[in-house]
Amino acid sequence: MASHRKHITVMIEGALCIALCIVLEKINIFSMPQGGSVDFELIPLLLFTYRRGIKWGIQAGFITGLVKILLGAYFLNVVQVALDYPLAYACVGLAALHPRIIGLLVAAAGQITCSVISGVVFFAEYAPEGQSTFMYSLMYNMPVLGAKYLLSGIVAMFMWKVLERDLPAAD
Repeated sequence: MASHRKHITVMIEGALCIALCIVLEKINIFSMPQGGSVDFELIPLLLFTYRRGIKWGIQAGFITGLVKILLGAYFLNVVQVALDYPLAYACVGLAALHPRIIGLLVAAAGQITCSVISGVVFFAEYAPEGQSTFMYSLMYNMPVLGAKYLLSGIVAMFMWKVLERDLPAAD
């Protein structure tokens, strides 16, 4: 019974973090012309991942991507949508692989990889003539996602110290 109760508690916590991601996405610091923005949407997912681990973090990220699709994602085809939403957001859960900065870099690298692949395969027409689609996609996605992870990671790390002290995970 205690295990069942714990799972329900973690699922509710995850659902609240997903809802917060959707709300925080609306507060843009900077938006790119063909999509992507710097905002604080990753903070709740990072905190949930640090608190509950890689399995729950990947699941919450994946579901966040699905919710974003339901709320009106940019849709070219199933593979593009999978790369840009559920798979990209599932990568946030990779932050639990290693404490703080290294984990944050792994998560960012995962999401950047998904976005760059999507850009190379599905958005090549936006690359300037003569420029490789890989370099264009990398130069488009890396600064935006890098800034998003940097800002969100800094805020999440400060918040984590308070959460560890005041709201310990009931394992």
